[in-house]
Amino acid sequence: MAEMQLKGTVLISCNCDYGCPCNFNALPTTGDCKGHWTWCVDSGRIDDVAMDGLNFSLCVDWPGAIHEGDGEALVLVDDRADDAQRAAVSRLIAGELGGPWGVLAWTWPTLHGPIPVPYEVDIAGVRSRVKAGDKLELEMEPITNAVTGAEITPGAVLPQGLVFKQGDFASSKTFRVNGEVEFEHPGKYTAVAPFEYSGP
Repeated sequence: MAEMQLKGTVLISCNCDYGCPCNFNALPTTGDCKGHWTWCVDSGRIDDVAMDGLNFSLCVDWPGAIHEGDGEALVLVDDRADDAQRAAVSRLIAGELGGPWGVLAWTWPTLHGPIPVPYEVDIAGVRSRVKAGDKLELEMEPITNAVTGAEITPGAVLPQGLVFKQGDFASSKTFRVNGEVEFEHPGKYTAVAPFEYSGP
């Protein structure tokens, strides 16, 4: 049986208001979910395939809440990945190796990719950013107090969280996905968090 161990930072964004109700088992803000995750792997492996330093992204358009399924997904993978690493990402997203994908993979029956793209990533807390070719762009910025204009730094501790256990929340200065799946939602929920997965 395959063994998976991955550790790094995940960047998250969607069309929900700040905080994202889905983090707390509530329905999405507008009833549907246009979500994105980029996993920046610091260290890890899948069987004997090293994944250190690679990035990959999942962008999904769900017509309703995530748990209602019927999503269409676009998978992007670092163009520095070799054939074995791309195959490993495919197995992750298919849910074969556990982690959050093992729980959620059934919710995106339509899947495009993984498509190799060049990544530009800057992990800088609530000012992090990622650009993946011409397919994905996310730039985070701090949430500001509507009255004073002061920056605020909310977050969440999610002991049973699938994707992360503790993260910092921000606003999407820019958030767009192009290609097989398309949406654009600036000024909405985004988060940055460490992750550590093992499976299955």
